[in-house]
Amino acid sequence: MTERPEDEQRDEEQEGAGQEPAAESEPAVEEPAAEPVAEEPAPEPVAEEPTPEPAAEEPAPEPVAEEPTPEPVAEEPTPEPVAEEPTPEPVAEEPAPEEPVAEEREVVVEAVQSPAQVEELVEDEEELEELAPRVRPEIPGADLIPDIVPEGEQFLDAEAQAAAEAEAEAMAAAREREEAEEEARPIADAAIDLAAGARYTATGKRKTAVARVIIKPGSGTYVINGKTLEAFFPRETLQRIIRQPLETVGYESRMDVVARMHGGGVAAQAGALRHGISRALIVADPNLRGELKRRGFLTRDPRVKERKKAGLKKARKRPQFSKR
Repeated sequence: MTERPEDEQRDEEQEGAGQEPAAESEPAVEEPAAEPVAEEPAPEPVAEEPTPEPAAEEPAPEPVAEEPTPEPVAEEPTPEPVAEEPTPEPVAEEPAPEEPVAEEREVVVEAVQSPAQVEELVEDEEELEELAPRVRPEIPGADLIPDIVPEGEQFLDAEAQAAAEAEAEAMAAAREREEAEEEARPIADAAIDLAAGARYTATGKRKTAVARVIIKPGSGTYVINGKTLEAFFPRETLQRIIRQPLETVGYESRMDVVARMHGGGVAAQAGALRHGISRALIVADPNLRGELKRRGFLTRDPRVKERKKAGLKKARKRPQFSKR
C-alpha cells in the first residue's frame, strides 16, 4: 500500500496536537471503505509536482543570462571623453610660444649688422603677417582702402564751383585767343616770285560753287566776275573769309586776285574763292602747304545738301501723318 503525502501530513499534525496514534487504527479499519483509491488516478497534486514552479524557475535564473549583458562593459568603448582628448585645443594654442621665437628673431636682428639681412627678416615677418587669417570686420568693407580719390571740386561750395568754372572759361578763351593770333600771324618763310609777268592759277570749290582764280603781283585788289569784292560780297564776314589766305602769307597788299565764279550761293562762292586762292598760293610757293593745311584752307569742304527722297517733301521732311 502506497503512502500518500497527505497521510504523512495528517500524522504530523496529530503528533503536533498531542493525539495518540490510535487514531491511525480507526482509519485502518475504515481502509476498505476508503475509496479514495478511486481518487488515485486523480492525484492531481502529483500532476502538480512537475509544476513546482520553483523548479521551473531554476532554469529561469536569467540573471545568469544577464551577466553577459552587463552593458556597462559595452559602454566602456563609448567613453567619448577619450575622443574629446584630441580636441583639447590648448594644443592648438601651443603656437603661442611664437613670441619667444620673435624674441629670438629680434636678438638675431640685433646681432646682424648688415641692413640687407635686416630688411629680409622684416619682409619675412610681413609675409607671415599676410598669411595670417583675415578677421572679418563688423562693417563689410570697413578695412578696405579706396583706390579712387574723389576730386576736390566735388566737395566745393556753389560759389567755389562757380569760381572754378569761370576760371576754366577764362583759360579756354585765352587759348582760343592765342590760336587766333597764331593764325593771324603771317608766315615768315613765304617766298613768292613777284615778277611782272607772274601768273598763278587754281580752282576752288564749295558745295556747287566753282571759282577759277588767278593771282598776280599787284596792290591787293579783288575783281570777281568784273566786280569789286565789296560789291560782290557785301557781308563783312564773307569778305574776311576771302582775305584769310593772303593775310596768312603776308601778301595781302602785294598781290591781286582775279576770279570767275558760277554756281552755288553767296556763302558757297566765298568758300570756293578762298579755296581757289589757297591752291594758287601753293602753286606760287609749295613750302606754304604745311601751314595752310594746318589752318584748314586747303581742305575741300565736302558738305552739300542732301538729296530729296521719293515720297518726302525734302531730304528728311515728311508729309503730315493722319491716323484716320
